[in-house]
Formats: sequence, C-alpha cells, structure tokens
Amino acid sequence: MDHYIRNLFLFLSKNRFFTRLAKKYGLRFGAARFVAGETGEQAFNVIKDLNKQGLSVTIDYLGEFVDNEKEANEMADNSIKAIEAIGREGLDSQLSLKLTSMGMDISDELVFKNMRKIMDVAKENHVFVTIDMEDFARCEKTLKIFKTLKTEYDNIGTVIQAYLYRTETDMIDLSDYSPNLRLVKGAYKESPEVAFPEKVDVDENFKKIIKMHLLNGHYTAIATHDEAMIQFTKQFVKDNHIPNDQFEFQMLYGIRIERQLELVKEGYKMRVYVPYGTDWYGYFMRRLAERPANVAFVLKGIFNK
Repeated sequence: MDHYIRNLFLFLSKNRFFTRLAKKYGLRFGAARFVAGETGEQAFNVIKDLNKQGLSVTIDYLGEFVDNEKEANEMADNSIKAIEAIGREGLDSQLSLKLTSMGMDISDELVFKNMRKIMDVAKENHVFVTIDMEDFARCEKTLKIFKTLKTEYDNIGTVIQAYLYRTETDMIDLSDYSPNLRLVKGAYKESPEVAFPEKVDVDENFKKIIKMHLLNGHYTAIATHDEAMIQFTKQFVKDNHIPNDQFEFQMLYGIRIERQLELVKEGYKMRVYVPYGTDWYGYFMRRLAERPANVAFVLKGIFNK
C-alpha cells in the first residue's frame, strides 16, 4: 500500500495544474508544517527561532523546472536577497537551491550567469551554498556545473543520492574536488534501470557512501530521518575516531522535531532544511510520498478544520 501511495504523490508532484492552483491559494491542508511560509520575512523568523534552540539551518526559496529566463532571474534575485539577509542578521544559515530554478533547462549561459551572481554575493557574506540534486535526467549536468563552480568558489557543495546505481562512481569522481556533500537516499520516482527499487539496497548503498566520504576526510552532511542510519553514523564515527566537526546531521523542517533537538543536546551539529515561497506544491507532495505518517498528519489537519 505504501508503494502505491508513494507513486501517487510523486506523480502529483509534477502536475503543473495543481502547482498553479497551489500558488494561487497559498499554504493549505498541512503544508505549513513543512514549509516555513511564503515570504522571506516569515522564513527568517523561523530561522531565528531554530537558531535560538541550537539548530543550524539551510534555507531554500522553493522553485523548480523553470522554463523562462525572466522567472529564472527572479529566482536568482530571491536567493541573493536571502543570502544578504543571512549576512545582515547574522543568522546561522546556509542556502540551498535547484539548478532548474536558475535556468539549467533553458541554457548553460543563463544558469552560469545566475549561479555566479549568487556565489559572488555568498562569498561576500560568508554563506555556504548547496546545489540540490534533482531527478536522474539532470544528475550528470548538475554534477558538471558543480565541478566547474567548485574550481571558482570554495563555499559550494552539492547532493548525492544513494538510490542511484551511479552514485559510488560519482563519489569517486568527486573526491578530487574535496567536496562538502549532503548525502541523501533520494526522493524522486526513478526507473529500476537507474535506481535501486528495493529499500534494503538503498539503505546499504547509503551506508557505503557515508563510510566512503567520511573516511576520505571530506565534510559530510548525513540527511536522513531514519533512526537506523543515525545510529549507524554515530557508531561509525566513534569506531573510526572521526571528529564531530567533520560531519553533521540534516533533517527537514517539521519532521522529527524532538529528535533534532536531542541530537543537539548529544553534541552533534544538526541542520534543518527550511523551505519557503509560493512554489511549494512539488516539494510538499514529495514529503507526503516519503512517509505515510505525513499523509495521516495532513488528513487529520483537513478534518479538524
């Protein structure tokens, strides 16, 4: 049953009609649990509160699959405004973004122009930027763009997805760049021709790339809500004498809140992925696809209104 629910929500996440509808009517039916608001002001208030609790943040102005230059430039401008606010207010926050929102599907010239504008401002404000990974079709191009930008800027990282067969090869290829990587299981619907279809295989590959990256001495963000993966990481770093300042845990805003605070109390760096903006629909659908408990939460919210 969970498999069918996941596939349904992943299918809905790419529906442009519902995306337009969501933008028009705003955050409804439980989405506010996972999205920090539609405006920067709302998101920055959330960040301040999280920082007070000892939690670090990475902020993401939501948007993806942009198909025109005007919108891509607007997305870049919003990212720049977020970086400037982080620097101005001294927030403990990084920035995450998707290359499709910067015009990757439109032209190389456009995406590099927007990314360099963002990275120049990020460098001035000492803000780290992570390029989110998207679907398999855009994986190779995303990594090529990351490698180019990594030769120009130190304060940039990207994301590696454990459910892809190619991941171990990508990790080896990226190692020469001494990358700061966020390691995740993966949240898009992919063909079994390119991705492990079974959770047990994804989990094993996730453990493998966590070990690889940590043993290579590179900074590692382990982005997971899976308690087994958290415990695996904690034991592995202990057994291999890896210092706590070489890695961090990351979780999504609104999910396992108490566990996030527990990890801080245990002495680990815990970073919360905080999305905001009007283009929240696709992100929200993928969160529902990940865990049946999220669906139950939303249904409860609807019937309690």
